[in-house]
Amino acid sequence: MKKSQLIYQYIREQGAVSKQDIVIGLGLSLPTITQNLNNLAELGLIDTSKKISNTGGRNATAYSYVEKARYAVGLYLNRHHINCVAVDLSGNVISLIKVRENFDLNDDNYLRKIGETVEEVKKDTGLPDDRFLGVGIAVQGLISDDGERVTYGLTLNFTGVTRADIAKYIPYHNRLFHDSAAAGYAEVWDRNDLDDAFYLSLSNSVGGAVIVANKIFEGERRKSGEIGHMTIIPKAGDRCYCGQRGCFDTVCRANVLAEYADGDLEKFFELLETKDLGARRHWNRYLEYLSIGIHNIRMLYDTKIVIGGYVGAYIEKYMEDLCTRVDARDSFKEKSERYLVPSKYKKEPTGVGAAIHMIDEFFEII
Repeated sequence: MKKSQLIYQYIREQGAVSKQDIVIGLGLSLPTITQNLNNLAELGLIDTSKKISNTGGRNATAYSYVEKARYAVGLYLNRHHINCVAVDLSGNVISLIKVRENFDLNDDNYLRKIGETVEEVKKDTGLPDDRFLGVGIAVQGLISDDGERVTYGLTLNFTGVTRADIAKYIPYHNRLFHDSAAAGYAEVWDRNDLDDAFYLSLSNSVGGAVIVANKIFEGERRKSGEIGHMTIIPKAGDRCYCGQRGCFDTVCRANVLAEYADGDLEKFFELLETKDLGARRHWNRYLEYLSIGIHNIRMLYDTKIVIGGYVGAYIEKYMEDLCTRVDARDSFKEKSERYLVPSKYKKEPTGVGAAIHMIDEFFEII
């Protein structure tokens, strides 16, 4: 991490700080800090207009960060929606649009709609174009190292499609990201308690991200974390889109629950709250399969597990029940409440993560 980024993050975490605070906190030399603070100030990323009271002499300059000095847009393209968010330098969502559109990269109208949605979100922020950093595009597929091509996209049958194909009507700097990796990145980006973790995404497909030292571990062929294809029900299970039977994806994707409520996941959880018997049966079965998957992940990685995705947005209320089921499978008699964590981002973590990647790219450049 560059020193300017390190200093900026320290200011963001601490609030208003003096130059001496930064010297002590980061252990960098005063000349190095002074030079980088000047650069950050010239870019308009920090505010130097306030003072910190000092009883021993002259008041020191208070350095604080400017949240909306820059912003980025994150897109999440899934089977039935275009989800688009604008995110400031704190990772706060400052604009959100969700458009119901069926995924079809062969339809030029669909591609135009992607571009129009980006423009609408940008306009909604009310921020000038010179603060805009670009667009992160998250998709349900594995992405090449350079962010230019979908290397595995069986979920939506778009293997081999390029970034340029998808971003035909996005006239800004952009890059492709794997959806689960983007969501996992958002989860650990601003959390000091999750240096190492496994992010479990329970959306319209099941995926995951392995996080080591606050970074996504991609693996040899960028397939790390693809636990959606871990076998949960051998032989007798439903056939997965990958061609195998009984994959984790077939029993724990969000659609398994939403289908009971006419495709509406929010409605499913409303029915669950009213003690609808059918919803309760679906939920009990879902938790049993989920507990198997979580147990296997814990045995492999022995680290905290963050439950995210569409189902993760609702899971906090049911953590006690889930932990009881996971604990019953644990050979080491651990308490899963110690390592199971509900996700921080309840809305659009995937889009947020894609946008945050663009923010971090900006800091690496400066």
